[in-house]
Amino acid sequence: MKFSNLFMNLCLFLSTLIFSADIPKRTYEAKRLIADPPKIDGHLSDACWSGNGWLGDFTQQQPDEGKPGSQKTEFKILYDDHYLYVAVRAYDSKPDQMDIRIARRDDFAGDCTGLCFDSYYDHRTGYEFNLTSGGTKIDLIQMDTGANWYIDRNWDAVWDGKTAITDSAWTAEMRIPFNQLRFAEKEEHVWGLHVWRWIQRNMEESQFQLIPLDSQGRVHRFGRLTGIRDIPVPRRVELLPYLRGSVNRFEPDPENPFAKTGKTWGQGLGLDGKIGLSGNFNLDFTLNPDFGQVEADPSVVNLTSFETFYEEKRPFFMEGRQILDFDVAGQPLFYSRRIGRIHQYEPDLRDDEYSDAPDNTTILSAAKISGKTAYGWSLSALSSVTARERIKIKSDSSTQEKTAEPLSSYTVGRLQKDFANGNHSIGAIFTAVHRQINVDYLNFLPNAAYTGGIDGTLQWGSRTYYVNAKGVFSHVRGHEDAIIRLQESSVHHFLRKDADHVHVDSSLTSMSGFGGELEIGKGGNGRWRFQEELEWRSPGLELNDLGYLRQTDIIEQETEIAYVVNEPSKRFASYEWSVQQSNHWNFNQEWLGSVAEIFGRWTFKNYWSLQGFIEHEVHRVDTRLLRGGPGMRLPEITYLHYHLNSDSRKRYQYSLALTHGFVNDKTSNYWTAWGDVYVRASDNLDFSVSPQYIVNQDAWQYVDVESRTDTEPYILGYIDQKTFQVTLRFNYYVTPDLSLQYYGQPFVSAGHFSDFKRITNSRASELKERYIALNDDQIRVDPETGDIHVDEDMDLDEDYEIENPDFNFREFHSNLVLRWEYRPGSTLYLVWTHGRSRSVTNSRFHFKRDIHKLFSIYPNNVFLMKINYWFSL
Repeated sequence: MKFSNLFMNLCLFLSTLIFSADIPKRTYEAKRLIADPPKIDGHLSDACWSGNGWLGDFTQQQPDEGKPGSQKTEFKILYDDHYLYVAVRAYDSKPDQMDIRIARRDDFAGDCTGLCFDSYYDHRTGYEFNLTSGGTKIDLIQMDTGANWYIDRNWDAVWDGKTAITDSAWTAEMRIPFNQLRFAEKEEHVWGLHVWRWIQRNMEESQFQLIPLDSQGRVHRFGRLTGIRDIPVPRRVELLPYLRGSVNRFEPDPENPFAKTGKTWGQGLGLDGKIGLSGNFNLDFTLNPDFGQVEADPSVVNLTSFETFYEEKRPFFMEGRQILDFDVAGQPLFYSRRIGRIHQYEPDLRDDEYSDAPDNTTILSAAKISGKTAYGWSLSALSSVTARERIKIKSDSSTQEKTAEPLSSYTVGRLQKDFANGNHSIGAIFTAVHRQINVDYLNFLPNAAYTGGIDGTLQWGSRTYYVNAKGVFSHVRGHEDAIIRLQESSVHHFLRKDADHVHVDSSLTSMSGFGGELEIGKGGNGRWRFQEELEWRSPGLELNDLGYLRQTDIIEQETEIAYVVNEPSKRFASYEWSVQQSNHWNFNQEWLGSVAEIFGRWTFKNYWSLQGFIEHEVHRVDTRLLRGGPGMRLPEITYLHYHLNSDSRKRYQYSLALTHGFVNDKTSNYWTAWGDVYVRASDNLDFSVSPQYIVNQDAWQYVDVESRTDTEPYILGYIDQKTFQVTLRFNYYVTPDLSLQYYGQPFVSAGHFSDFKRITNSRASELKERYIALNDDQIRVDPETGDIHVDEDMDLDEDYEIENPDFNFREFHSNLVLRWEYRPGSTLYLVWTHGRSRSVTNSRFHFKRDIHKLFSIYPNNVFLMKINYWFSL
């Protein structure tokens, strides 16, 4: 028997173990348009909208699940060979209370209505088109993926939609091209259909086909759309060329040949495209992409041994990214920020040398293929090539170039097979990175890296219960220098002296590893939920060439039990609580710690909400703190967190969050206070201010390690770090297609070190036996540099030196973007990007002084214009 048949029979057997009644499916029959097509203006005055074909009787999902919608809603769907035509009447008995706002595309704001089509009819993927009462278009993809449900708002289809306001309702009208959907070639189609309406003042969602709030997934619960017959397979060829020009102004430097004038000019020409292939597959591609309109990354000071994770913001990589999602223990095999990354090689410069390098690696081209067969096979693949980037180096006597990043290719492929109407699935993923390394100084980079994985999901009892399993492997090849660098990196730390099961092998030219997870649980269809999970990552697992991996050599077990109530009660609109415990070991079966947590969330009848948790960690052994040294046992710690949100229906909204972490022996203390004030000044103008203040007082902050003949002193210190940042946003919408948006973030973080200590016995049971405190008689601070000279035995002969660890980092990022979608799919951007950054030492945090000095830093300004034009062949 074939494996696929055996697997499907097993799935069907498990599905019979537990039964639950499904809500009967409603059906809507679309009619072919026989009159003139409607003019899309939102008024529904065209002849085609008169007569029969309207359907309503919506049911509330929230706040009172199962009750009829408080306001009448009805819709009608027509079609011809090329388009779906949709009309919605959203009646309102209190028209003066309708929440009518203008917002940027894909922003839910005010009253809203929309439809979602499961055009594959795979019970897993839905294409949704929405309109707010103010006329804002929102399109997204819904996906049921095993025990989870995702929405992808980065998908931007090309379609028309308008709204209008009457004295008793607001109306929505849409024209959706068939070439924006994906479906099989058939004479008659049956699709999944979801139609919904949101009434902001009531916090009410009503639906054509009720999807209970505690459903495990959504798309499989859709109603049915029938009646679409004899439509030709749409031709899908879309092209979006762009033209860009920019000028960069920065501080001139007469000594630097690359910065004498303080000005550089830039221009670019590129192309994005989408081509419909045979069957249900699409090819998306980009040539010389430009992301100049993308918002800057937030500022951060990273004092850990782990790499900072930044969210993807580039449109090409954001759209449809969930299709390529595959992670083990939250560590993704595909982290798209690797493509077009900052160059990895930095040359050592002499005092008279200056260098010039690009900010990011140039993406020459990228392409994605995705689609689904009629037999339930989904295929997604992405391939990209980045350029060989060069650093120009100049001095008074010479000019040279060095390779900063080699020519590289990146490939990701994802395959999945659905069974039993999407209840069960198996899948696989494979990634590959190849670098063209032809100079010795780049031998620290692997020349080839491969990862792969398989996964499977079983769901039964109307997807109430589930089992998920994943397994991954990795294989990296390169010069001995590259493999040594990997073994000694903070991800692996094979040089740990107390880890007998790992060691650095300087002769290796490859490294391999594996990982996986197994999860079983109850995810919905009732108030009680539970989850049991086991995760593991072997010491040699390596994902960071195209994925993101923080730490290996770890085994984690986690149990969670939750109680969720979505029905309104006397005091609450909804609430939930959960308890969770987890344990951690390494591959040498050494216990590294345990965590216990209690979490609660309450939404009150006035729609204020409060959530919080208490978490306690015991037997904390940090195998990464000493940067390759032995594992460090740390004191127990407790975290308390509170988060309060005001009523989101109001023009003025507030949020306040507070996190407090305290070590049981009172050596360390952590505070984070965060707030947000949002003001909707009018129906087309809003702004928000989000300050954050962080206090990090840690007695166990890593400082340095210095080699000497008898031992390696691992130095920790007490850090008193204070960080302040505030995120500012301003949005003005002239129309739904023309907006002005501002983002700004001043950021200041300063840290002062004291109470230095040398680790002597990092795992001793008694805290004071783990270190030797360095007193003032043993330390001399250089008044010029702040460097610390240590004479432990006080023999007047310096034992080792610590570079001044104090810091004061000041940075400001801002973007001002004028966006005009002057025709469907075509956009003009005018962008001003402003930034300033500087870091100094020997300076404690002082709010007034630091903010003043921040804005006295010479700025970097980029002015950019970008225009693209969409057309379909």
